[in-house]
Amino acid sequence: MRERGLLMEEHKDLVLEAVAFTGETLAPFFLQDPKTGDAKEAFAAMAALDAAAAAAEWPFADEEEARRDLGLIAQGLANGIDDEALVWEYRRLFIGPAVKPAPPWGSVYTDRECVVFGKSTLELRAWMREQGIERLVDDKTPEDHIGLMLALMAWIAREKPEALDDFMRLHLLTWSSHFLGQLAEAAEQPFYEGLARLTKASLEGIQDELGLEVVYPRFYR
Repeated sequence: MRERGLLMEEHKDLVLEAVAFTGETLAPFFLQDPKTGDAKEAFAAMAALDAAAAAAEWPFADEEEARRDLGLIAQGLANGIDDEALVWEYRRLFIGPAVKPAPPWGSVYTDRECVVFGKSTLELRAWMREQGIERLVDDKTPEDHIGLMLALMAWIAREKPEALDDFMRLHLLTWSSHFLGQLAEAAEQPFYEGLARLTKASLEGIQDELGLEVVYPRFYR
């Protein structure tokens, strides 16, 4: 029994490390401009990946799905991280000034008014306060930005794992698949299509691994 318990703890630690890896790896691509941001090394590392080999090791996602998604990512990076098509696609999807086809904030989808800093954002903020979790960015950036939530997922997996299930079940998984599906459809450059699909598959795989039951809200967008 003791040996079985040790094996279960070891598996739990491996799962938490894989969750952290997933969040840390994917978050920068939602947060950083390929050309002017602070994630050039992350973009370069992703461009250097062998898609087939990486897919075999990618956690939570089905290997065939991961191979297809990583292939799209590699295709999108084939002309380098300064490629104008890549840079402008990031700005079109996440910066503006035009209307974003798939805004990266959760409350845009779950709030009746489709606004940032909506009810679900405030609920996440209150939960973070209750858990003693500090904001990762300044007060002007909504906490429910998909990139920030992936980064927070990684931090929680490493630093406060007892809170991971509630964070995923109550705040991230409630809207992530809905948004990422829209982002994949809206993307006109293969990197961001692959990123959206890989992130969606990974988060759904984490949900399955953790055995989480999620109550999905009504979506207004």
